[in-house]
This record gives sequence, C-alpha cells and structure tokens, in this order.
Amino acid sequence: MKNFIEDLDVKGHLQITKVFTNGRQEIVFDDHNIIVSGMGLGLSYLFSLSGSQDILDYQIDRFQVGVSGSPAAEVSSTYELVGPLSSTEYGDNALLYVVEGYHARDSQYYQGPESYGYIPPHKVSKVGERSVRYTITLDKDSCNSLNRDGTDMALNEIGLFMKNPLGSKLALDNSVLVAYRYFSGIEKTEDFSLVFRWTINW
Repeated sequence: MKNFIEDLDVKGHLQITKVFTNGRQEIVFDDHNIIVSGMGLGLSYLFSLSGSQDILDYQIDRFQVGVSGSPAAEVSSTYELVGPLSSTEYGDNALLYVVEGYHARDSQYYQGPESYGYIPPHKVSKVGERSVRYTITLDKDSCNSLNRDGTDMALNEIGLFMKNPLGSKLALDNSVLVAYRYFSGIEKTEDFSLVFRWTINW
C-alpha cells in the first residue's frame, strides 16, 4: 500500500498546544506525522469499490492517544498504538465522546474492542484545496494523572483512524489506523487542555 500512498502524495502535519485555564497557550509540538499503510488500504477499498458501500465508513472520525509510543513505531507498517488508553483513562467527561470499536490490521485480521475518541464533524474543516484539518481537544478534565501499576504515565503517541472501510458487519466498527505520531511525553493535568491540530494534505 506504500506506493499507493506515495502516488497520491498524502502527507500530514501535527501541532499540539497546551491551553491553560487562564487562556495562555503554549505550542509543545509542531512537526510532520507518519502516514501509515492503513491509509492506502482504506483508499484502495474506496477506489476499487471492494470495501464498504457506505461513504461514511471512509471518514477519519476517531483517534487514540497512548502512553507507550516510541520513534520505532513511526514506520509505514504501523497498524496500532503501542499503549492506547482505555475508556476509563480518557475520563468521564461529556466534552470528550469515547466510542468502542474493533481495530483492523488488514482484511483478514482484527482485534479489540478498544476505546477511541470521536471526532465530531464540526471539528473537521477544509483549510485548503487539498487539505483537511482535524481538531482534537482533550479538555482539562480528560486523560489526567494517568497511572498504570503504580507508575505515573505521560501521553506520548496519537493516531488517526478511518471508521470502517472494510465494510465489516461486526457489531462494532472495525477501524483502520491511517496516521501516527510519537511525541515527547506530556503529563496531562487539570491545569490545561491539549489541542491537537492535525492536517492531512493530498
């Protein structure tokens, strides 16, 4: 699928901003991201009409954040986050809508269910003739004070997912990772929100 992505010249850019409760903003990350082979898988199903027959299944409408990312995961073959959060770790806040779903590696393999943050349509905007921006906000009450087995954890990876391109008839959507990025650890607290502005260009 790598050549398919390269032929379309799909690229991405991610900016992460801390927004403090007093209104102050601090950009903590601003760099390209990795478009992974799942993008090619999803688009090939779309263009060949061999996947889902519902165009909405090809939307990039969910994300995961995690705590175990590494530069080694920034390769086109990556199909999952290293340490994605559970639904309870996202936090019980109505401003962040968490959905459950399966996770496809390819047309023959899936796992889960797992938890995903939902990206509502009003957080997706066209910013150029061939650019779309996804705005993801972890508000001040989300993903705070993460701890696993007595160890404090910091957010350090994020991925974008296509909803259900394979047209799976499972009870839950079978999503595909299309973009991934590792970043230096951010210990999330209630003192600030984290805003991810992720732009995909083609």
